[in-house]
Amino acid sequence: MTRRLLLTLIGSILLFTAMAAQGDGNNAIFTKPKFSGFAMATYQATFQDGNNSNSFDIKLVRASIEGRILNDFYYKIQGQINGNTATMGSSPRLVDYFVEWQRLDFFRVKLGQFKRPFTYENPMNPIDQGFMSYSQPVSRLAGFNDRTGMHASNGRDIGLQFQGDFLKNRSGRNLIHYQVGVFNGQGINVKDVDERKDIIGGAWVMPIQGMRIGAFGWEGSYARKALGHTVSLRQHRYALSAEYKKGDLQLRAEYIHSTGRGFATTYQKSADGNDADIKTYTDKNGNEVANDKADGVYALAIVPVIKDKLMAKARYDLYRPTASSVAAKTNYEVGLNYRFCKYLEVQTEYCLTHDRALADPDYSSVFVQLSIRY
Repeated sequence: MTRRLLLTLIGSILLFTAMAAQGDGNNAIFTKPKFSGFAMATYQATFQDGNNSNSFDIKLVRASIEGRILNDFYYKIQGQINGNTATMGSSPRLVDYFVEWQRLDFFRVKLGQFKRPFTYENPMNPIDQGFMSYSQPVSRLAGFNDRTGMHASNGRDIGLQFQGDFLKNRSGRNLIHYQVGVFNGQGINVKDVDERKDIIGGAWVMPIQGMRIGAFGWEGSYARKALGHTVSLRQHRYALSAEYKKGDLQLRAEYIHSTGRGFATTYQKSADGNDADIKTYTDKNGNEVANDKADGVYALAIVPVIKDKLMAKARYDLYRPTASSVAAKTNYEVGLNYRFCKYLEVQTEYCLTHDRALADPDYSSVFVQLSIRY
């Protein structure tokens, strides 16, 4: 898999670099490709009775190439490498590979592998979202470490999407955005299994500069083949979202609800794709709890203390894997982010966790993260 990824990236870079030379000025077929990426390293210490831990970790390294074809088509190819390459979820892999036709602001067409059009937080860069990780509801219900048991897919899938902005005000700013797509439903770098497709979309209004108020829907399935037959788990999800962003100031809140079961085993290696056992939950008395519903909510604030340099932040982050108090997990987070320059940032965070799935539900963690852009 690593060799295939590297060959794909190298081949793509050579191809686009060579073709960028064809034509000049407005007659160029390809614009000169832009190469960029980022790397993130972390230190995490967890203070939990009988299970203390602390470790340095290479969180991820990404490299991307992007540019335009015939001016109207935007393309991007992005690969990711993690410190741990032992499993499918952490091995080097392609995360983005798409082309988007962008001639019209109100109607754009994207084809390939890219972010699902679900929630505000999902499409954000891991550095820009501001915290040590994406919120629990987004991670578990938007395809990062999804509750279905899907392999880690960074919120992405393979498919076709339409999106656009329209209804300009007097200053020329669009007031409405929409996006809708058709996807395999199996996550990144994997073909469809049950021949059903996921329909995912959303829309929001932008009444004032920097504000978005929107809603999202997701109708689909996640499937595996086991003992010669296909087991398909239907998924019905929606999200309600609100955000205000101005410079480094971010205020954002989202609620996500899911109906649909998940597999007991997370897909990390090929053999896991044959395990179709269904995930179950039990309460503290050992009684099985219905697990066909899940939900979560988060609310955060990132506030500049020193312009373009120092930001203070806080987040409330709740995920309920049974849409009830059973096994609910809540994170209360505060921290500071310091930006040396646009290429170098340090993020610090203290998190108090209350996890009802544990006998001793309360513990705390400290995070320090160094992010480099190039």
